[in-house]
Amino acid sequence: MKKIVIIHGNGGCTNLHFWTPWLKTELEKNNITVVAPTMPDNVEAKVSVWLPYMRDVLTCDENTIVIGHSSGAVAAMRYAEKYPLLGSVLIGACYTDLGFASERLAGYYAAPWQWEAIKKNQQWIVQLASSDDPYIPIQEAQHIHEQLGTDYYEYADQGHFMNKTLPDLVAIMKSKIKS
Repeated sequence: MKKIVIIHGNGGCTNLHFWTPWLKTELEKNNITVVAPTMPDNVEAKVSVWLPYMRDVLTCDENTIVIGHSSGAVAAMRYAEKYPLLGSVLIGACYTDLGFASERLAGYYAAPWQWEAIKKNQQWIVQLASSDDPYIPIQEAQHIHEQLGTDYYEYADQGHFMNKTLPDLVAIMKSKIKS
């Protein structure tokens, strides 16, 4: 059975922030199983905590779609380096620590990215980015797109995707689940 797992960002975010509750409700209206936990270690979002949690507790596997926001998107990419997923949605993703010590300490950026493994371990990857993101320069998103060949949606007015809704994402998810 297919399921969707929504992974929020760091800095104390929870499953109640931004568009997560809305998206969960909208997808469940379409009989889609959605898991949207508050991740452990939600302030620092350490790779050593989040990836095992995704594997052992959330049981992300080849029938799972991971929708990751910010650090959650970075976790989705690192997870897919080692483990199969059905697909992923990367929202406000970056591939460097952006010069922030807190991001560096999370552990996602110490090793080189295994772009080919990320692609090989999923059937598809969708990416949402915005040129007015105050945290992630658009060049970060564009680089990820170039490396992964994502289905890429670039906006000019979504900031860091901290809205209460993401209507385009419901249509995108319905399309991906049907295929």
